[in-house]
Formats: sequence, C-alpha cells, structure tokens
Amino acid sequence: MTTPRRRTLPCGTCKGEHEHRLLTDEERTRAREQLGRKAVYDLWLCVNVVDPETGRECRTLRLPFVRNPFPTPVKLLPPG
Repeated sequence: MTTPRRRTLPCGTCKGEHEHRLLTDEERTRAREQLGRKAVYDLWLCVNVVDPETGRECRTLRLPFVRNPFPTPVKLLPPG
C-alpha cells in the first residue's frame, strides 16, 4: 500500500481542514537544514492559499497524526 501524496488535514495555523502534501526532495533538504532534523520524510506541508492576489501558501509543517508537532508553528521557508 502506498501513502497518498496529498491529504486533507487540520492546520494549526489556518485553523481549518486544508490540503497538505508531502515534501519534495528539494523541500526535504531545506527542512533538514531549517529544523536540524535528520528525519523529515513524514512532514506534511499545508498548501492552503492565504493570499489569493499573490498566491502565497500557508506552508506550515506538521506530522501526519500531530497537528502541532513543534512548540510554535514552523513554516517551511520559500525557495531562494
């Protein structure tokens, strides 16, 4: 059985049920650097659009069964 790449999960920042997706390889590398964690394979990224004019996404990280795995919400930094 394979894990779905996208799920509707509750977001601790958006305060609602929104679409999340698994990180890409590039995002996993950035998450390792940003968080200082080796294991980031199980992190999900909230892709809810919070600003329709710019298309900016929430980008809050969470674990599949833990809405707020960090003391304060952690957002994956954008590329660049």
